[in-house]
Amino acid sequence: MRWLITGGAGFLGINLVRYLLEKGETVVSFDREPFDYPERPRITELRGDIRDRAAMRRACEGIDLVCHAAAALPLYAPEEIHTIDIDGTRTVLEAAREAKCKRVVHVSSTAVYGVPDHHPLVESDQMHGVGPYGIAKVEAEHVCEAARKAGQIVPILRPKSFVGPERLGVFALMYEWAREGRDFPILGAGRNKYQLLDVEDLCSAIWLAGTIDEARANDTFNVGAAEFTTLREDFQSVLDAAGHGRKMRSLPVAPALWALRALEKVKLSPLYPWIYETVTEDSFVSIDRARTQLGWTPQYSNKDALVRNYMWYLAHADSLGTAGVTHRVPWKQGALALAKLVFPRHA
Repeated sequence: MRWLITGGAGFLGINLVRYLLEKGETVVSFDREPFDYPERPRITELRGDIRDRAAMRRACEGIDLVCHAAAALPLYAPEEIHTIDIDGTRTVLEAAREAKCKRVVHVSSTAVYGVPDHHPLVESDQMHGVGPYGIAKVEAEHVCEAARKAGQIVPILRPKSFVGPERLGVFALMYEWAREGRDFPILGAGRNKYQLLDVEDLCSAIWLAGTIDEARANDTFNVGAAEFTTLREDFQSVLDAAGHGRKMRSLPVAPALWALRALEKVKLSPLYPWIYETVTEDSFVSIDRARTQLGWTPQYSNKDALVRNYMWYLAHADSLGTAGVTHRVPWKQGALALAKLVFPRHA
């Protein structure tokens, strides 16, 4: 089949391109950014913005399946988040309908659940977006649900934070410290359960949502690792893999949050509020529906995914791009760079 991937040049995009090429599929990447990977000769690259109706109509011509993975991340300006994540999703769905694409797999987020009061979360739980990103993800799902009611096949996937080859972003902060042989700070005791997801497992969920029987696929699915422990234990696996004998070190929650909020106001925080306000809490979802309805089985635990991503980082650390706001580049360390004075390098 012929797949169109919006956001095809991003972290999820390139991993999905590789996954689909292995399956023998034909792939078209649509992105504002250039597709600068070795697989470039094996795909069709289209450059454009998902908010551009004419460009999206052209991109969908002759396409069987769309994976809508393009999104504005939380570090984007609120107006960009709104127009890309909501208006862009509507434009993609309309273009796919006009081109008679068989279905559109929409990549959402567990951010739609807001700050939950119970675990595990299930797909029928109330959606309550927090901040511009969470609100936009909820509204984008409403756009998808309206398209379903109008007759389109629109599987919605709600992945936990996913990691794997090509992933940098916030995780590059820890990877750099692990490589340098430093202990790494963590808010609180880190005894909370925090589920992640390997990007290859997400790709397999997208594949199933795009190819199984329509009646089973046309639904909403949580996707996350089946095996995970505590945040401290899972993140410690990266420091162990680095081989310097370093440890996760707890920071008192209240003073650390006060400092991060103050740094946020002067644009020196290395993290956005959604991360530091929720990282001390449990965060995990039930994946039973994806398992039974899609026939999906995740292959990687939290530890597997983190260490696999760290090994990719080690192999590419000396050739990484400059800091930015996407998952493909390291995020700016901000005031965290000064914290290295307190967490010295060890041999």
